[in-house]
Amino acid sequence: MKKVRITQVRSVINRPNKQKLTIKALGLRKINHTIEKEATPQIIGMVNRVSHLVKFEEVK
Repeated sequence: MKKVRITQVRSVINRPNKQKLTIKALGLRKINHTIEKEATPQIIGMVNRVSHLVKFEEVK
């Protein structure tokens, strides 16, 4: 399965609680924190929900 790199680029301050919880569930902690995850449908859906707060790229 493909891997994806997710980087938080914007703050969660003044965001709805669902978006804060989604960022936390992805494993992101602060701005410029980067994680690598498997590209499952669940992870892709979470990234789509907070796409305005994160940068998303595929890893080769």
